[in-house]
Amino acid sequence: MNTTTKYAATALAAALGVTVLAGCGSDDGSAGSGASKGSGSKTVTLVSHDSFNVSKDVLKAFTKETGYTVKTLKSGDAGAALNQEILTKGSPRGDVFFGVDNTLLSRALDNGLFTPYEAKGLDRVAKDTQQDEKHRVTPVDTGDICVNYDKKYFADKKLAPPKTFADLLKPAYKNLLVTENAASSSPGLGFLLGTVAAEGEDGYEAYWKKLKANGVKVVDGWEQAYNEEFSGSAGGKKAKADRPLVVSYASSPPVEVLYADPQPKEAPTGVATGTCFRQTEYAGLLTGAKNEAGGKALLDFLISKTFQEDMPLTMFVNPVVEDAELPELFTKHGEKVDTPPTVAPEKISANREQWIQSWQSLVLK
Repeated sequence: MNTTTKYAATALAAALGVTVLAGCGSDDGSAGSGASKGSGSKTVTLVSHDSFNVSKDVLKAFTKETGYTVKTLKSGDAGAALNQEILTKGSPRGDVFFGVDNTLLSRALDNGLFTPYEAKGLDRVAKDTQQDEKHRVTPVDTGDICVNYDKKYFADKKLAPPKTFADLLKPAYKNLLVTENAASSSPGLGFLLGTVAAEGEDGYEAYWKKLKANGVKVVDGWEQAYNEEFSGSAGGKKAKADRPLVVSYASSPPVEVLYADPQPKEAPTGVATGTCFRQTEYAGLLTGAKNEAGGKALLDFLISKTFQEDMPLTMFVNPVVEDAELPELFTKHGEKVDTPPTVAPEKISANREQWIQSWQSLVLK
């Protein structure tokens, strides 16, 4: 999911794009029980979108267990990161790719990016997230892409915030919404698919014509939309942003609480729960990985309880491991969406490019 380090990353990390997350592995590179000894490099490289984040203590636990140190290579939004891996397939930049989601999964699989591997502990992962019988990818998290709103703006205007896709077309919300480009951003594509689910294949084009007429603004990616254009975010306030509606996540409000100083009792942002689309993120062992043993050990770790329970307050996503516990701050301020609209993976695979092209012709021209 594309949220966490986009909220909290420093300018230096964003500029460098590469982070080495070192633990306490042995100097000689020997591996623990979770890795093959003599497998070569003691560094395993994880390629991801910008939102990958994990606590230092959790990475130390991985290093202590396996002997491997994790190096992360962040590559922009999920769509952009995946496109880079497609361009370098067969000679990947790393060993594991994290962040391909159900909206883009077929593109990755059709391009042969991943080597099959059945991660240890997969039997504890929710069955409805396991979309590939060949185990070319491993489910890691879920999240709901939804419109977020700036509570203060709507209170000051004495205007009720929108609740549904249909509400966004009302004149009261003209020129208030910013969304991401569906061709390059996974939340942007998720929002487009949400409109397909809500309005139908025969109705989504008419919906977007009306949304464009109502002043929707489109930017390249989540970082710009949320931190520069959205008036309800901490970044947006600093930038004097003027859009009180943004396509983000149901779990975005807890971020505004966690990183505020002092922390407010209530989140300054809310979620329009009738505008959501369920997203599942996956990780996979890249074909041609130089450190295949380390990559397999990392995939095992990504669905361990240790990593899964760290994610809610580092990446602000939901665990896929069924016995993982959620922290109170995450459940109190995040929005639980029980039955968000969705589109079957095979339908996404068959129609995604057509839907995107249609969207581009309607909205960007």
